[in-house]
Amino acid sequence: MIGFFEHQYLSYKKNHIKNLLALARSDGSMHEKEEKLVFKIGKRYGLKKRQIQELIDSNEKYTVVVPDNHNDKMNLLYDLILMVYADDVIDEHEVKFCEEVVERFGMKKELVQWMLNEFDRGTPPPPDEWEEIKEEARTKFAL
Repeated sequence: MIGFFEHQYLSYKKNHIKNLLALARSDGSMHEKEEKLVFKIGKRYGLKKRQIQELIDSNEKYTVVVPDNHNDKMNLLYDLILMVYADDVIDEHEVKFCEEVVERFGMKKELVQWMLNEFDRGTPPPPDEWEEIKEEARTKFAL
């Protein structure tokens, strides 16, 4: 039997993947490389392959669930930016989607372009730099 907190954490992880799927589908289709990235991130979050596949196969139209705190918001943005680069095409629909998400975070949409530049054509910053980037984003782009 799954307890309340385990259920809540499972929902958090699934919502993270649903947010990525909402982005992947924002340009009208999901590229094979985007799907592979969803599986990779889902695995990183401890989801089983079948759980991830169920989310991908669902006909549900996913809408973004905004995380509660700055750290989770930035980690979601990190994965969203990875998704933007996943198919080697920076699609304007995906960038606009990210800008709308960032505004829902209570931050300036310019944060998205700044993050795209930080990722330098799909190469994400190393973990030690990521902590600094999150803090810099808080000070530069908060509304």
